[in-house]
Amino acid sequence: MGKSGFVPDNSNIKKSSGTPNLSVNYKQNVLFKRNDQNIAYQLTSTQLPAMLGGAFVDLYMTKGHMREPHWHPNAWELDVVVSGEVQVSILDPDTSSMHNYRIKEGEVVFIPMGWWHWIEPLSEEAHLHLFFNNDQFESTEGSDVLRLTPPIVFQKAYGVSANEVAEAVAPITDTVVIGPPHDHSFYQKSYLKDERDERIVVKINEKVVPAEDR
Repeated sequence: MGKSGFVPDNSNIKKSSGTPNLSVNYKQNVLFKRNDQNIAYQLTSTQLPAMLGGAFVDLYMTKGHMREPHWHPNAWELDVVVSGEVQVSILDPDTSSMHNYRIKEGEVVFIPMGWWHWIEPLSEEAHLHLFFNNDQFESTEGSDVLRLTPPIVFQKAYGVSANEVAEAVAPITDTVVIGPPHDHSFYQKSYLKDERDERIVVKINEKVVPAEDR
């Protein structure tokens, strides 16, 4: 689709062709399904060819799951909470700071194009509408970065053990999207909180969080 992306007009709609299809049941197009309570539906110009310049995702999640860390190389994202409460976390590449936004029904978070981010439910159930300014938006998933990058690359780049990296990422055998893929209770241990990096600036609703409170 040569005109995919942001399009400022309706030049794709031709008078001679009549009114194009303007309605569709987007729940017939599942983007990803972990289970019946953790599922995402997608609407793009693939389903509505006339809808150039934007896309939509209907996301449902339950507590204990999360939309895994990822970024969109060709679109910004607007997250709108329909019900429940979530935390949207964004890594600002310009300031090397992490921002955590706790939002409820009626509140939104904007994610600039290409920024690393993830979404975690704080309530038992959460429902979000996600909007993108590209009708064929792309996603680069953290699970793919981890499982497809040779462990020796991490060793060469960061000085960590390639064997330990390989062991750590071994359970990631496929693209995750909505995780965790299984009951990874091992990773819920308290050491995740104890081994915090005090060099990273963390903000919740734009207030800096002391390292001991993270």
